Amino acid sequence: MLRRILFAVLFFTVAVAQTGPSRPYAIDNNHSTVGFSVSIMNGLSKVTGKFTDFAITLTNDEQDITKSSVGVVIKTASINTGIAARDNHLRTPDFFDAEKYPEITFQSSRIEKKGKQITVFGTFTMHGVSKELALPFTVIGPNKNTAGDKMNFGYAAHITLNRRDFGINWQHKTVPNFVGDNVEVDIELITKAIDVK
Repeated sequence: MLRRILFAVLFFTVAVAQTGPSRPYAIDNNHSTVGFSVSIMNGLSKVTGKFTDFAITLTNDEQDITKSSVGVVIKTASINTGIAARDNHLRTPDFFDAEKYPEITFQSSRIEKKGKQITVFGTFTMHGVSKELALPFTVIGPNKNTAGDKMNFGYAAHITLNRRDFGINWQHKTVPNFVGDNVEVDIELITKAIDVK
């Protein structure tokens, strides 16, 4: 009898999971960007870059976006500013210490929607330091193919992080303001083609 009850509970749980509105959205990494910029000498110039190796797990609830979730894993060694010597320096303990801290991660805890403003809250970890962040983002699309049976979505987000909040404190010996403290992070994501329900 107990076995039948357990089987019934398991069957119901699986059935609900399969018929619920949430479903995974695969990200097209080749056309998505996790980028950043930082000022040089109080804004005389700026350095831009991106991380080329990242994985994003997005589960979207199409009926209620606040029930969605997102997880991000970025490989710190994949940093790319276009200059090999600078990238190698950024991988050292002066900055990201990629050998000791190989990943930057974010895991959502909840999503809130107020009017058109959507914010994802969660734990962001970089350089061994974890902080709770609120990340505003925008949903773009959908864009449907000509047959109308598949669609793509875009997601855009921007946030400013202070590198010193995460223990990244390197400073030029003779030009203290050479590298700014605030880092502008810009995320542009596009999903792979999704079946229209």
